[in-house]
Amino acid sequence: MLKLYGFSVSNYYNKVKFALLEKGIPFEEAFIYPSQDEAFLKDSPMGKVPFLRTADGVLTESQVLVEYIEEAYPQMPLYPTGAFARAKCRELIEHIELHLELPARRLHPEAFFGGSVSDETKKSVDKLLTKGLKSLSRLAHFEPYIAGKTFTHADCAAWVHLPLVSQVTKRIYDRDFLDELLPAAKSYLKLISERPQAQTVSADRKAASAAFMEKTKP
Repeated sequence: MLKLYGFSVSNYYNKVKFALLEKGIPFEEAFIYPSQDEAFLKDSPMGKVPFLRTADGVLTESQVLVEYIEEAYPQMPLYPTGAFARAKCRELIEHIELHLELPARRLHPEAFFGGSVSDETKKSVDKLLTKGLKSLSRLAHFEPYIAGKTFTHADCAAWVHLPLVSQVTKRIYDRDFLDELLPAAKSYLKLISERPQAQTVSADRKAASAAFMEKTKP
């Protein structure tokens, strides 16, 4: 049986978990935090989560995990048929993670962990997120799903990443960039949240968040 390592606060962990649940693939969870311990690095060379233990060995990087489970378990496909449609789905994932999640992550120390971020960083991220959300508005379909009429891996990614962009911008800029620049996202995220698998991921995330905050108290 597949074994997914990580913790349910991680949006990248939840992206993979959401896909596994949607595809109905049996798997175990092993709750573990990132580490630079030598034993950990044997499985995850960068010391990151998530990683996935398979019958053939361990895989790292969330999108690699997603691609593996899609190829190894083709039942209940979460990519559309046709090379171009599948590429467009991957394009959405890449765009969300590279141009939205990654810049927003630079604000996490102040937004979530009691640290501080420089004004220069805030200005830089403001520009990047504005550009990223405007361009996503040109790529996304919301018909009703982000890639079109069917639920795909792009929805798994969007559902875990976009709310964090919203939370971060509200806390740092006192503005919700998602509502301002991608207003269709609000009803879209609500639609995805009604899926039973999304509700499972959400409940586990809330429980894990409470435990994580307790663990990281000074």
